[in-house]
Amino acid sequence: MAKITVSLPLQLLLVHSICLPASEQVCRLLGQPALPLLSAERDINIGAIFSVHRSALLKMHPFTSKPEPTTCVRLNLREFKFTQTFIFAIEEINNSTQLLPGVSLGYKIYDGCNSIAQTILAGMALMNGYEETSSDISCSRQPAVHAIVGESTSSPTIALASVVGPFSLPVISHFATCACLSNRKIYPSFYRTIPSDYYQSSALVQLVKHFGWTWVGTVRSRSDYGNNGIAAFEDAANQEGICIEYSEAILRTDPQEQFLKTMEVIKQGTARVVVAFVSFGDFIPLVNVIAENNITGLQWVGSESWITSRNLAETKEYSFLSGAVGFAVVNANLVGLREFLVNVHPDQEPKNELLKEFWETAFKCSFRNSGIGGCTGSENLAELKNEYTDISELRIEHKVYTAVYAVAHALHNIFKDIKSSNSSKEELPTPQKVLQYMNDVRFTIKTGENIFFDASGDPVARYDLVNWQPTEDGSLQFKHVGVYDSSLPLQQRLQINLEHMLWAGNIGKLPVSMCSESCLPGTRKAVQQGRPVCCYDCITCAEGEISNGTDSSDCFPCALEYWSNESKNRCVLKVVEFLSYTEIMGMLLCIFSFIGVLLAAFVSFLFYLHKETPIVRANNSELSFLLLFSLSLCFLCSLTFIGRPTEWSCMLRHTAFGITFVLCISCVLGKTIVVLLAFRATLPGNNVMKWFGPAQQRLSVVSLTLIQVFICVLWLRISPPFPYMNLAYYRERIILECNLGSAVGFWVVLGYTGLLSVLCFVLAFLARKLPDNFNEAKFITFSMLIFCAVWITFIPAYVSSPGKFTVAVEIFAILVSSFGLLFCIFAPKCYIILLKPEKNTKKQMMGKSSSKAH
Repeated sequence: MAKITVSLPLQLLLVHSICLPASEQVCRLLGQPALPLLSAERDINIGAIFSVHRSALLKMHPFTSKPEPTTCVRLNLREFKFTQTFIFAIEEINNSTQLLPGVSLGYKIYDGCNSIAQTILAGMALMNGYEETSSDISCSRQPAVHAIVGESTSSPTIALASVVGPFSLPVISHFATCACLSNRKIYPSFYRTIPSDYYQSSALVQLVKHFGWTWVGTVRSRSDYGNNGIAAFEDAANQEGICIEYSEAILRTDPQEQFLKTMEVIKQGTARVVVAFVSFGDFIPLVNVIAENNITGLQWVGSESWITSRNLAETKEYSFLSGAVGFAVVNANLVGLREFLVNVHPDQEPKNELLKEFWETAFKCSFRNSGIGGCTGSENLAELKNEYTDISELRIEHKVYTAVYAVAHALHNIFKDIKSSNSSKEELPTPQKVLQYMNDVRFTIKTGENIFFDASGDPVARYDLVNWQPTEDGSLQFKHVGVYDSSLPLQQRLQINLEHMLWAGNIGKLPVSMCSESCLPGTRKAVQQGRPVCCYDCITCAEGEISNGTDSSDCFPCALEYWSNESKNRCVLKVVEFLSYTEIMGMLLCIFSFIGVLLAAFVSFLFYLHKETPIVRANNSELSFLLLFSLSLCFLCSLTFIGRPTEWSCMLRHTAFGITFVLCISCVLGKTIVVLLAFRATLPGNNVMKWFGPAQQRLSVVSLTLIQVFICVLWLRISPPFPYMNLAYYRERIILECNLGSAVGFWVVLGYTGLLSVLCFVLAFLARKLPDNFNEAKFITFSMLIFCAVWITFIPAYVSSPGKFTVAVEIFAILVSSFGLLFCIFAPKCYIILLKPEKNTKKQMMGKSSSKAH
């Protein structure tokens, strides 16, 4: 609850009275009675408090004599217009046959003088009346007023609501917007026809967010209006990621140095947008200082207190406010109000000094002067153009009008219920009854607006978005460019027409106000140490992470099968890597594979043409042809390792490799054994060749190959190879490879092949020095030496090679070992067949052994 400090002038507020003897039972007021500025007492009266004067003169009281009444100075035309709108609504209701028929409304209007003390004094006068004496019957008389309309600013209204609230006297404000007044526990009798600053603050945050302004400065009134309004703004701004560079507080009574300091802070600030949650009276001294120092280029965002002020807009020195935007309460057209306003004249109440003061202020004349500069009373208000006669902006006047109608409808409902109860006792409404019925008031005024109050006494928040735009004469006009309606869903509340907007400097380009430039997609924000969250550096996302929005706080990792693109703003499918036929390495391996097949075919064709020659027939030509065939298969099986791995290709590549190589080694092993047995058979009495003739050679080849086939079938049955997307080896790409399924199966296949190779190598090594002109065992030894060397080095290379290079190493081993067998075993024979045909004779083949025998 707002704390109110009682100053010396408040002695007038206290009911100092001296009571006479009990027989008389009469109390007499010692102080001066507080009288209304304007009044008309009728059946039921409604009180009102407006700050008709801008300030009250402060006086020092010596406490030695009765204090004089406070003097208020500087008539406020805007507030005087509120008083006339209030009277206009009263008279309109009295002339209505639909609302309160047979009941005449009166009024008592007091001047708050923009002072909390004067407002409380007026409130107590409206509660108690202003008679100089009171007696026993005073408490049973009709209440002075049934409700109070006012005040125009939040701080006096808070004081008023605090004083009259305990007495259940309704207070309906037309312009007090402080969100604190919605607290029903502290202000149980308070209502208002203007939306709470809670909604305006939220609307201002949504406006700033909509335009992308994340770095703003704020200026507020050092009052309940400004303090509470900007506090709500800052809370909502923090939730939306909007940062406040500075927050300055001003009050109209501050010394000039304070306004210069605030101006300097605004000038030195880097924020290009200033949110001014300032009352009109506090704003004037600040804009004067800004105008004197020629500070331009700022985008002003205003609260409803000053954003539709004609005084500001029509002053050419304030042209730097051009482009200002802000929310104003919804405008309305009150038919008949202008005629009522221009009919005001001092002659209507010759003894009323207020009407004379108004006339002097409006026409800038004086009734005391009879000559130049004197008022004659013949001046015509209808010809005058000023804040009072202007009806283009009746936003707050409409709220005064609505407040009066709200009380009238509550009274109407009370009389209606009294009449329907058929009570014989004549009943009159009480302020407590009016307060009870205010909660259920719901009506539509002639402007078409539906009026009702929520549980906090607030109406539905509707605002017009106003943009200040220059006119031809250099002044500014209010352009309606949008609306804010709190009754709509959150995303639909703010609606803006950008096409009709102008910004600071009368440009059509939206100004930018950011502490740091926006971080583009592909980067994230990193807050600068010791600075607000809106001040940050833009850091590029790490590999495999993206941010696809502007000003992203974090980078997000891509899914396992995706990777970030170069700009780091989109996840794309990872490159799937496998050894392809279309890449150079794949093509080279294919070429060498086909060369091997062609060479094997060529040798087969050459051997077939010379199949009857000794060099072909030697050492079982049938095994030679089978070996050439198996070598062709070895060259061809390397092709199964190239291309996109599939379920069938994975099973085929390893089994084909294992079976064809065992077939090949089996043939070489058979030829080696034949060489050994052939020389053993030359010894006298040794008939060992009959045990390893052609049939046994075929059987050995088939038997050894079938063992490998059995191993492969078992492998495929238990855990066959399958295509596998390896995501672990590289982060940025997927290796599509064949998973072995069972590593044991693969190494058993390879081990069996290696076992046969070693056995063949050992036997060939033993037979290398056997006497013969053409000892094939030497060449088998070299071929098996190459074969074993290749496959021994293959194992570490295979294990350590990444991705498609694993496959390339395996193909390379297959091709090198196959070429080794082909060249070491068959190249010497082809050399003799093609280049040394004279050596291709039986005699030449047996020559060396014969000579040694002799």
